[in-house]
Amino acid sequence: MEYAPLIMFAAVFILLLLGYPVALTLAGTALIAAAVGTATGTFDATFLGAMPNRLFGILANQTLIAVPLFVFMGVTLEKSRIAEDLLDTMSKLFGPIPGGLGIAVTIVGMLLAASTGIVGATVVTMGLMALPTMLKANYSPALATGTICATGTLGQIIPPSIALVLLGDVLSNAYQQAQLNMGIFNPRTVSVGDLFAGAFIPGLMLVGLYITYLTVVAVLRPALAPPIPRQSTDAWTAVKSVLAPLVLIVAVLGSILAGIATPTEAAGVGALGALALAFFRGAATLTRVRESCESTTKTTAMVFLILIGASLFSLVFRGFGGDDLVHRVFTEMPGGVVGATIIVMVVIFLLGFILDFIEITFVVVPIVGPVLLAMGLDPIWLGVMIALNLQTSFLTPPFGFALFYLRGVAPSHVRTTDIYRGVAPFIAIQLLMLLILALWPAIATWLPAQIYG
Repeated sequence: MEYAPLIMFAAVFILLLLGYPVALTLAGTALIAAAVGTATGTFDATFLGAMPNRLFGILANQTLIAVPLFVFMGVTLEKSRIAEDLLDTMSKLFGPIPGGLGIAVTIVGMLLAASTGIVGATVVTMGLMALPTMLKANYSPALATGTICATGTLGQIIPPSIALVLLGDVLSNAYQQAQLNMGIFNPRTVSVGDLFAGAFIPGLMLVGLYITYLTVVAVLRPALAPPIPRQSTDAWTAVKSVLAPLVLIVAVLGSILAGIATPTEAAGVGALGALALAFFRGAATLTRVRESCESTTKTTAMVFLILIGASLFSLVFRGFGGDDLVHRVFTEMPGGVVGATIIVMVVIFLLGFILDFIEITFVVVPIVGPVLLAMGLDPIWLGVMIALNLQTSFLTPPFGFALFYLRGVAPSHVRTTDIYRGVAPFIAIQLLMLLILALWPAIATWLPAQIYG
């Protein structure tokens, strides 16, 4: 039964392809494997005795309280139509310059990603709001859809992001486990705030690369991204539409980076601020507040159910000696830590075709994270690389999640091949950013070191 952990992984993979729910697949596979292992004498059933403590640890985890609060903040901003006003204002400001509408969509997508932190919500919202406007302005369907898909996935890397909250919590545990395995009994810690700070500069660089690409295309091939006629806009209306979400994002992210508040406390401020903005705009009707609460409850329940299933799976995986197997495979791999990192990144990229970031964060990272971190990788750099990698995976045809989300809301005359062609340059930009970060890790580690020491 030496390869029982690999058999478990293969079983989960097959069941997910067959369409079974992720959380129940993880938990069910683990329990069946544990029962078979106990019957054959290859698994110690006392491992399952640790499950109640794990469940209590999940429920008592202060960091994870940020998840429903950030989700509520994003859903409330989405339903209060703040993004629509922001897009209208940005379009008027940037529209007359080459590629201006695409730049406006990128900036709004960045702010929306920072507000919602959820890829699907951002892509669908931008697809419904921006795509008709871009097509009406005679933008190339490929360029328009590619821009929306790419900016929609910024929710993976632009803080405050749900993906970074979950990834930061998992990497924190993996880092402590790696140090304990190395005989360091006073381990250093890495926090969600560290990961937010680490992702800040790479996220802005990625947005800058997107805008540079759109500008170059508009200059070299103006027919693909024509300027739109200048429209007058009231100065106070422009300031108000931009200032409201910007102040909220700066308050949330700034308080975390400045060390004034924890991510959980900042998420509470963000949720309350989003609700206040909705009330001031007259958009916080009882119906919309109820819809926001229901959407938040469904998303949060999904996250925690997957976390419980993944926790049971990883417990049984370790009971079968999966940690030792992974460590042995990585250490015997040619290329050392570089080869191991490349293999893990390729596997995560491929898993991104069929699994959401939540499943990958809870299932894969706890298994490979301690091994890679024990080999000397920086946890902040690794977390940002994983987030960027998943963002690239969500863009890549034919299985990228962002492509499916946009296809569902795009007009019928926009072909799927247009979407595929449109995202290709942005995938190249993503890969370039991954290469830059791999060659210069300080891009991710410098700001956390300056802020937190």
